[in-house]
Amino acid sequence: MELIFYGALCAFGVVVLLAPAAIPLLHRLKFGQVVREDGPAAHKAKTGTPTMGGLMIVAGICVAVLTFYSSSTAVRLLLFTTMACGAIGFVDDYIKVVLKRNLGLRAKEKLLGQIVIAVAFSWTVTQYMGRGTELWIPGLNASWDMGFMFHVLVFFIIVGTTNAVNLTDGLDGLAAGTTAVAMGIYAMVAWILGKPEVAGFFAIVAGSALGFLVFNRHPARIFMGDTGSLALGGALAAGAVLTRTELLLPVIGAVFVAEAVSVILQVASFKTTGRRIFRMSPLHHHFELGGWPETRVVRMFWTAGIIAGLVGLWIVLASTGGRIG
Repeated sequence: MELIFYGALCAFGVVVLLAPAAIPLLHRLKFGQVVREDGPAAHKAKTGTPTMGGLMIVAGICVAVLTFYSSSTAVRLLLFTTMACGAIGFVDDYIKVVLKRNLGLRAKEKLLGQIVIAVAFSWTVTQYMGRGTELWIPGLNASWDMGFMFHVLVFFIIVGTTNAVNLTDGLDGLAAGTTAVAMGIYAMVAWILGKPEVAGFFAIVAGSALGFLVFNRHPARIFMGDTGSLALGGALAAGAVLTRTELLLPVIGAVFVAEAVSVILQVASFKTTGRRIFRMSPLHHHFELGGWPETRVVRMFWTAGIIAGLVGLWIVLASTGGRIG
């Protein structure tokens, strides 16, 4: 348990130490945020705020993992997946911020990268990690062998989670805070399920996200960009698969699900009826345009994330009878 705490503290410390140097450097390099033109008017003031801060999050994770868990095959796989997803985000950010191509990577290009990551991760966990292709069903405490369809599920989990976290990253501190909560809950879940090393990884990611939150809370001095949001989403998705808790992910990550579903519903409604369900999507913008201050929206989503996480934790405890391991 001490190792888990020290890992999280290390990741937190690395980010906090890097930020004072990284923020002015990104300013000088003119790596500033490009704000969507159709977004809330209050967001115009955010234009030019340094982005690509996800590099600090990934750095914190890397240093802590290599310091405390370098011998763990499972954690190394989680780290590789996190970095691979972050790399896609970095390329996307670089194209948008440095090359000034507003749309970044094309959807097909991004999807291709995610397919490669999903296939590599799924193949590794089933062939070398002893993960198998069984899907654990909490509550019933039963398993279903999905066979080949398990690999399809992993693909949707990785693609869905990375993009859902990315969509959540629209307000100061929103993605960093909700991710830290989800990772903290998942650290406890992994510990209960007898996977202390994976628990340590989740704690490290939570610590790194919290370190970033120090500088990303309102008014944000830096944004994580796609580099950070895709890396965090990849870490969450990969960890859920390794702990066999894929069905718990929509519960613990309910905020991310709500954000993604709001976009899907908005697009589907507009294309079929010409009407919008929400004032704006993702969901957090709907509340903003309803007159809620940004900080109030963020606090509400954090609270929702905590409640959802505790529900997920309760499901695990109920399914295992409170036994550890």
